[in-house]
Amino acid sequence: MIELSERAGHKIQEMLQDEEDHNQYLRVGVKGGGCSGFTYSMGFDPNKSAADKEVELQGIRILVDKESEPLIQGLQIDYKESMMGGGFTIHNPNAIATCGCGTSFRTATKEGTPEKC
Repeated sequence: MIELSERAGHKIQEMLQDEEDHNQYLRVGVKGGGCSGFTYSMGFDPNKSAADKEVELQGIRILVDKESEPLIQGLQIDYKESMMGGGFTIHNPNAIATCGCGTSFRTATKEGTPEKC
């Protein structure tokens, strides 16, 4: 369902160690909004609901909610460092259009609710 590069896995593990509760899930999902209709969400969450799908990659427990799952099937998460800092990059094979910011997208079957950028 999701691919996580080795660099991204190391960075997420590092960030999890900085959290007060080290036993959290990484929640990856999609929310309506952004220039193209959907935006990605990624953050730590201590709670798992019965509707969440759980996968474990590189020792990281990842949750995806039922609504987000078809929109992020095959999602690739990487982490890149540069002279200006670092950040996560996302490649979504389902996205047919993305915003210049790189965090907003739409798919062939769902357009979401775009916001004016």
